[in-house]
Formats: sequence, C-alpha cells, structure tokens
Amino acid sequence: MLSHLLIKNYALIDELELTPDRELNIITGETGAGKSIMLGAIGLLLGNRADTRVLYNPEQKCVIEGTFGVSGYAIERIFDEEELDYSTTCIVRREISVSGKSRAFVNDTPVNLETLRRVTSQMMDIHSQHDSVLLGSNEYQLEIVDTYAQNDGLLRTYRSDYQSYRTKRTAYDQLQAEASAMRKEFDYNNFLYEELVKAQLQPDEQEALEQELTILENAEEIKERLQLAYEYLDNAEQSVIDFLKGAVSNLAYISKLSDQYEQLQNRAQSSLIELRDLADEISSEQDRVEIDDTRAETIRERLNLMYQLQTKHQVKSVDELIALRNELERKVSKVLNLDDALANAKAQASAAYAQLQISAEALSDSRKGVLPSIETEIGSLLHDLGMPNASLKIEAEITKASPTGVDLISFLFSANKGVKPQQLKNVASGGEFSRLMMAIKYILASKRSLPTIVFDEIDTGVSGEIAIKMGNMMRDMARSHQIIAISHLHQIAGQGTAHYFVFKDHSSDKTVSRIKKLTHDERVAEIAQMIGGKNPSASALKNAREILKQR
Repeated sequence: MLSHLLIKNYALIDELELTPDRELNIITGETGAGKSIMLGAIGLLLGNRADTRVLYNPEQKCVIEGTFGVSGYAIERIFDEEELDYSTTCIVRREISVSGKSRAFVNDTPVNLETLRRVTSQMMDIHSQHDSVLLGSNEYQLEIVDTYAQNDGLLRTYRSDYQSYRTKRTAYDQLQAEASAMRKEFDYNNFLYEELVKAQLQPDEQEALEQELTILENAEEIKERLQLAYEYLDNAEQSVIDFLKGAVSNLAYISKLSDQYEQLQNRAQSSLIELRDLADEISSEQDRVEIDDTRAETIRERLNLMYQLQTKHQVKSVDELIALRNELERKVSKVLNLDDALANAKAQASAAYAQLQISAEALSDSRKGVLPSIETEIGSLLHDLGMPNASLKIEAEITKASPTGVDLISFLFSANKGVKPQQLKNVASGGEFSRLMMAIKYILASKRSLPTIVFDEIDTGVSGEIAIKMGNMMRDMARSHQIIAISHLHQIAGQGTAHYFVFKDHSSDKTVSRIKKLTHDERVAEIAQMIGGKNPSASALKNAREILKQR
C-alpha cells in the first residue's frame, strides 16, 4: 500500500505530503482546488509522460516520491527480472528537471519508464474518466476477462509461443521470398565461386610470391654482391678474417699479463667466430640463389591472376578474395540445399504453430470458462446499484492469432428491460458507465493481489441510495486493499476511514494547492457543506453526524 506521498514543485503544488490510511481514504475539495493535480502527480509515479510545464517554480526541479509497503504481494519476481533490489518497503521517485529531462528511480536505482510502469502496475491501479472510455474497447474488455480468470501464467505461455511462431514464420517467409532471387543468381555466383576455387588462393601467398619474384629478377646482382661480401670476409690473400686472426694471435701473447688484455683477446676471439659464421652463411645464401627465368615467369603468371581477380572483384588483397570465395560458397551451398532448408523452415514454423494452437486453446478455454460468472456477478451488483433490469452479455469469437490470443471479447449491455444488449459505447450513459465500472472494479479487486486502488470520481452520474451502496462497496474493498477515492458525494465521503480536504491557499503572491487531513468535527462540516452548500443548515450538520455515526 501507499504509506507516504511527497509532491514538490508540481503544477499548483509547492510541497505536499500525504500519509494515507490503510483502508478507505476519501479526498474532497472544490472544483479546481487540485484533486486532479494530485492524481496527475501520482500518474507520473506510474510512468506517465511529463514536461517542464508541470513545474510550479520553473527554476527548480519537480520531485514526486511514493513509499509503498509491498510485503505479502508476491512481486519479488518482477524485481528479479528487472535486476532491482527488492525490499518490503519500496520507494519510487520521479524527477523532472528544469530542462524537462525526466528521471525515475526504484529503491534509488535509475530505471526507464517501461520498467517503472511494470513495477508500479503491481502496486497501484488508478481508475479515471479515461477508463470509462476504455471500457468500450474490446482490448480493455479482454483485459477484464483475463484479470478475472487470473490468466497471467497462461498469457505468459501464449505470448512466448506466439513470439516463437512469429520468429519461425518470418524466417520461413523470408527464405521463400529470397528463394527466387537466389536461384536467379545461382549460375553467376557458382561461376564466380568455381573461378576462385580453381585459383587455389592461400593466405599470405601474394606477399611470399612478390618477394620471391623480386629475388629472381635480381638474382645475378644478388649472387655477385654476396660473392664480393664473402671475399672481403674470407679471401685467400687478404681478408677481414685473416687480419682478425693476427689480432687474436697478438692479444694472446699478452693476455696472461693483465685481465684487461685477456678480455680484449676474448672479445677478438668471439668476433672471429661470429665473422666465420657470417661468411659461411653468406656462402650458403649465394649457393641458394638461382637464376631461373622459368620460375620467374610462373610466378608472374600467378601474381597476374591474383591482380586480375582483385581488380574484377574490387578488393585489395588475397585475404579479401578468400573471404569472398567463402561467402560465394555459402550462397551456392544455400541454393543447392534450398529445398531442404525450405522444408526445415516450414516444419519449424508448423511445429511452432501447433504449439501456439495448444496454448491459445488453453487460454481461450480459461476465458470462456469465466464468462458466465462475470455476467452473473456484474448483473447482481448492477441490481444492487439500482439497475434491476440491466443485463451484461459477453460474447467470445475466435479470430486471427495476435499477441493477446485468438479471442475477440465483446461486452454487450442493456440497462432496460426488453432492450437487446448492444455494444457498450452505443448504449451506456455516464451514470450507467460509472455503476458498471464500479461493479467491474469490485469483482476484479478480489482477483488481484494489488496493494492500492485509486478511484477518480467513479461516482459520476449517481446519487442517493446508489451512492450509499457504492460507498459500501468501497468499504468492502478496503478490507483487502487500500482505497483512495476522489469524490463529490457526501454518501461516499462519509464512508472513509480517513478524509482529506484539498484547497487553494491564496495567502502568498502565488496560489498554492494544499491538502489537510480532517478531524472528526472538520469532517462533519465538510460533509454538511457537500449536503447543503457553503453555509449548511442545522439539519445538514445533523445529517452529516448521522452519516459518520452510521459508518
């Protein structure tokens, strides 16, 4: 339930705090005093859109914060799925900055509006005048049936199967659409693929061949240069190695005279060994270099093929050609296996559709199973609410599968004896809509584990004995739910376990909406004014006391 509400800098509200009672909270006040403004602020907590026009002071941010007690309402799963910290006390906060940027928090964790709506929809339900308009839509009527039947589990299963079927059906349809174009392109793609396969391209082959060709094209000069280098190192007459041998020999004579000379001799000896190894390697490299015009021509032809293929396919490397070959192989293979792929995709779509039909039938059976009970319960409540001849008939038709199932639910209503029930939007008046909506909310309250229910003038168009019965229904609902009711009827106001009065404060430069919890005497005065006007008579005051006493 809502244990505390804070509204700061919203519309005509500078700062407002409300600590509702656990049971039936009545909110009254003059037209335009701010009742609907407070409801709008609560709507922001439930994920409604907002902008900077809601700021009372345009230079300060707006903050709306609700503290909810959620112990025993089995909503931990929602928190786990949204990766939020669960606590039996949940704090929901909405902020609108001066720039118009909106932020939302659940237990101090930032969340997007979709997550905010999902979490708060498990904590509070608001009935507004908009709901009366929605009641005429088949979608809303279907939601009523599902709530009454407690179809959450069946709906989750159906929606999962529906999504699976749509995914597999889309894949099959897409493959079918692509099949014709793929077959048309097959010959060309297969020609390109075979050409690349025939080329037998290997990674890094081009770089290796280019280097080998460079050596072959310069083989004579390379051999000559290597020979000269070798002779400088190890010529029979005069060479670097011979001179270094002399140096080693001379240093050897004096190496025993000083450690420093021995180190010099060792270094010279190491250099001699390194130069001999270098000379051997140069000699071996010279032997490996061959003048082979035939091999050079073969490499040129191979490289020319690579260059031509790169130009043809507008790529810059053999690696890209290999990637293209692999892609062409996938396309060619896909066409060669197209019939099997189509058959497999069709089989998967058919299997998913069969599963969808099973879950759709289970959901549909559950819905149809509760329709007589809904008709009977609502009919009985409408009778109690002063409509003895009213009747509600719910029709169910099977239609094309959609995200909500295969059922088209239609509420047909008649308020008068002998009049055939028709679509709600065509027959119900304002007062009839209010009573029908009250009956629906009443029967659904026992089906939902919902902490708080808000009624925004659900008593529109009713009065007298009917208003008393509606008030009694709210009191009954308040035994298991926290009820917050905005009302203009004294019969309902008198039923509250707490009564709040919304008023405009004109004491400062700018009008401010405020709210106060009424004492017993203040309740008597307010209810008397609701009965008899601004200056209630003694009989109106007496009547007000009797109403509160009866409660």
